[in-house]
Amino acid sequence: MRVLIIEDDKEAAAFIAKALRESGHSADLAHDGETGLAMAQEDGYDVLVVDRMLPGLDGLSIIRTLRAEGRDVSVLILSALGEVDDRVKGLKAGGDDYLTKPFAFSELLARIEALGRRVQPEEQKTSYVVGELVLDRLSHRVSRGGEVIQLQPREYRLLEYLMKHAGQVVTRTMLLEGVWDYHFDPQTNVIDVHISRLRSKIDKNYDTPLLHTVRGAGYVMRNGEDG
Repeated sequence: MRVLIIEDDKEAAAFIAKALRESGHSADLAHDGETGLAMAQEDGYDVLVVDRMLPGLDGLSIIRTLRAEGRDVSVLILSALGEVDDRVKGLKAGGDDYLTKPFAFSELLARIEALGRRVQPEEQKTSYVVGELVLDRLSHRVSRGGEVIQLQPREYRLLEYLMKHAGQVVTRTMLLEGVWDYHFDPQTNVIDVHISRLRSKIDKNYDTPLLHTVRGAGYVMRNGEDG
C-alpha cells in the first residue's frame, strides 16, 4: 500500500514513514501544505496521513481541494486538536478518519490499513500457495507436497495470515492485530511459541524452508529457493 504523510514535524514524520516501511508499505513525505497537495494530486496513493496544522496550507484546505477535484483517496487526519467539534470539522472537510496526537503507532497502522482495505477489497482467494505448501480456505485443509498437515485453529489463522502476505515482511504488530485481534503488545512470547510450533509442522521434515525470520523486523513466507 502506498501512503503519503503530510506532516511538518520532520522527526515524527520520519518515524511514521520508517515504521510503515517496516510493515511492508511504501511511504512518501511532505513537510508543508503546498508540497503535500501537489504530491497528493499526482495520484497513486492509497491513503493520505494529513496533519491539520501545516505551514502554508493547512490540512483541511488540502482535503477540501482534493475533494473538490473529485479525488476519492482515503484520508486520515492527525491532530493535537481532539475536541468533538474539531473532529467533526475534519470529517466534514472530507477526512475519512481522525486520530488525535499523541497516538500509538499500532493504532495508526491499524487505521491506515483499514482505510486501505476500503479502496482495495481483498480478492476472495479460495487458496494460498507458497512452494509446495497449499492452504485451502474452503476446507481449511493444509498440505505440503500432497501430505496433509494438521494445525490447531490459531496455527491455521497464523499460517493463513502469513501466506496471504507471502513475500512481505510481517511484523509482530501486524500479527498481534491480524491473528490475535490485539491492538496492544501483551508483552508475552505468544508469537514466538506459535511461530515455533508452526515451523515444526510445515518446515521441519522438508528440505526447503518456507517460514523465515527477518531479524529485527518480523517474519516472511517465501520459497527458500527464491532467496
